[in-house]
Amino acid sequence: MDLLLYSVNAGIARITLNRPEKRNALSPELIAALGEALAISSRDTKTRVVVIAGAGRDFCAGLDLATLDVADEAGALEHLESAQRLADVLLAIRRHPRPVVAAVHGRALGGGAGIATACDLILAAESAAIGYPEVKIGFVPAMVAALLRHSVTEKRMFELLVGGEPVAAPEAKAIGLINQVFADAEFEARVEAYVQNMAAKSASALRLTKDLLYHTDGMTLEKAIEAGVLMNAVSRSTEDAKRGFAEFRAGAKKKS
Repeated sequence: MDLLLYSVNAGIARITLNRPEKRNALSPELIAALGEALAISSRDTKTRVVVIAGAGRDFCAGLDLATLDVADEAGALEHLESAQRLADVLLAIRRHPRPVVAAVHGRALGGGAGIATACDLILAAESAAIGYPEVKIGFVPAMVAALLRHSVTEKRMFELLVGGEPVAAPEAKAIGLINQVFADAEFEARVEAYVQNMAAKSASALRLTKDLLYHTDGMTLEKAIEAGVLMNAVSRSTEDAKRGFAEFRAGAKKKS
């Protein structure tokens, strides 16, 4: 069985973690496969949106415990290399030229929650739960903390990380951790409609919007507006914008 399934249709690249018998736990091989799938989709000019999902009952239960058993005998440099491999995947999601959407059902825990948090958008089934339980085994979700800070308030982040308890999807939406919650029976259809609607948008506008959002992160207001001026000018010069302006003018003439 392939550890990961990959397909592209109508501008949507679908990446499915495929270890359902292990709740899609992240082995080194699965992390590598996910990184490769992200790289492939980033190079594919036909891809407009990327969706990451999990096969079976859960999105992803976190790091594979068997990997942790092996890690008992690892040295500092080996731990550093292992952490870096996961960090590279989180950064690949963030730096991906297309919007990356996490479709979360069941549980997204630990590293699985980290992958979802790294995505630009999170869509969740009503019965889904997301959590960072590392503290319960004396571990620190150190990398995801950098991402979580941009989604929720500092005090809420502290509570999530030191409490270690999973948060039900409706509550996660209420605190700004996820974007949309869909009824379980409608989840797949609603996710499909959501990403199809996004894929129908201008590819250049989607890319430039994501670039601007993360490029201005941490900037002063003045610097962010200056970056916005540049992006505004760049976006006006794209073929999609020229076509959109022309269609708008044509429509306005018909109404007048």
